[in-house]
Amino acid sequence: MKRRGSGILIHITSLPSIYGIGDLGPDAYAFVEFLVKTRQCCWQILPLNPTETIHGNSPYSSISAFAGNPLMISPVLLFQQGFLEAKDAASPPRFPNDRVDFPAVISHKETLFHMALNRFKKRKDKSDYERFCLENSEWLDDFSLFVAMKAHFQGQSWDRWPKDLRDRQPEAMKEMRKLLHERIDREKFFQFLFFKQWYALKRFCHQHGIQIIGDIPIYVAHGSADVWTNPELFKLNHRKRPRVVSGSPPDAFFEAGQVWGTPVYQWDVLKKTGYEWWCKRLEYSLRLHDVIRIDHFRGFVAYWEVPADKKTAGKGQWVDGPAADFFNVLSKKFSCLPIIAEDLGMITAEIRELMTRFSFPGMRPLIAAFSENPATHSSAPHNIERHTVVFTGTHDFNTVRGWFENDATPENKERLFRYLGRMVPAHDIHWEFIRLAMMSVGNMVIIPMQDVLGLDGTARMNSPGTAYGNWEWRLSWEKLTPSITEKLKDMAELYGRD
Repeated sequence: MKRRGSGILIHITSLPSIYGIGDLGPDAYAFVEFLVKTRQCCWQILPLNPTETIHGNSPYSSISAFAGNPLMISPVLLFQQGFLEAKDAASPPRFPNDRVDFPAVISHKETLFHMALNRFKKRKDKSDYERFCLENSEWLDDFSLFVAMKAHFQGQSWDRWPKDLRDRQPEAMKEMRKLLHERIDREKFFQFLFFKQWYALKRFCHQHGIQIIGDIPIYVAHGSADVWTNPELFKLNHRKRPRVVSGSPPDAFFEAGQVWGTPVYQWDVLKKTGYEWWCKRLEYSLRLHDVIRIDHFRGFVAYWEVPADKKTAGKGQWVDGPAADFFNVLSKKFSCLPIIAEDLGMITAEIRELMTRFSFPGMRPLIAAFSENPATHSSAPHNIERHTVVFTGTHDFNTVRGWFENDATPENKERLFRYLGRMVPAHDIHWEFIRLAMMSVGNMVIIPMQDVLGLDGTARMNSPGTAYGNWEWRLSWEKLTPSITEKLKDMAELYGRD
């Protein structure tokens, strides 16, 4: 991230679409054209992995670290590619414009995908599909079997499956592949469609000078194909259930701390393999994206683990991670490591040293600067360093306007107005934050789309610690007025970010 530039944070599912959820179709291409028009160079997205309603539709709690989310498959492109008839793609139910109604979307898209599958079965030439399955067999075979068996066992967690399947006994696995071959092939087909559309969109981005910043969480869900396939890499008991889980200690924001519930790694076992699983994960992610933001980067240095039977995080403890040894191995395997370190929260000198050693830029959300003394706060514009990614806020933050109207204390506002040199009304506050970010020396600036639009807290993407109502916000094109487009373009030009 050494180039001086700026970009927009908006997830694929938040894009406009008549199908109730953003997808990889025409509106995604239109958004790339918007980025070009406004002199942006980057598009940051959230994880592309499958989501589940039982986990609040969070892209950070997926059944796979490798698979794509079928809900992002575009019906319009399926029609153009001959997988759907025009009448099937052109008559969706009436969905909300500003939120994702996940149950309704899932129901409709599953119907369309089954139509697409039936048409595909009649094709004689399936060479591109067969090539995809062969090239991705290392993760695709286990993932498709996992999804098929999860459906077969009516959604039951894999650690409660019959012991021979839980423990991946070869003969039992072979029998299930025979029994569930139709569902397995279906899941492979959906993945084929997703990646066919994704790589086409990525090529379009590159043709227009837009880089994609992806996002991978450090942990994976226990109920994922990854843990089922590689149980030895995680701290599990003899029944393949977590002995300890991830979390964060009590702090000023969460008095009881947080219990995230994902299993933690057995880094000593991973080290003996040369961190093979992680190398594959990063290699795969770098094929999908140009740059990767790693969520909870500090977990590579030290992580908070909590006994699995505890309800709160206070009984946890800090445990050392692999730190430099891990990144030394990665640096020998990859010619470059285009990584952004999510370094928010309790960051130690050891973490800073690691980031400096491997030239990983950190994150500076401007909202945080005015919760304390901006004179010394690392996120205040005058303290931001060049090799840094500056945000107004992130997907876990309130919008700038939502923060100003609902979260900011009188003291926060006084600090902000003193810093700006004047008072600013709520309806203009987002542009002041965007300006502060753009004029900073930080090489890269990323603005959430909600802040470009100046939306209030109802447009927030995620509220950490809450289970429902997240990940639903969607963009409507009519809100993106010509004046907003022109103002964003003007700022990029004025502050040398084009």
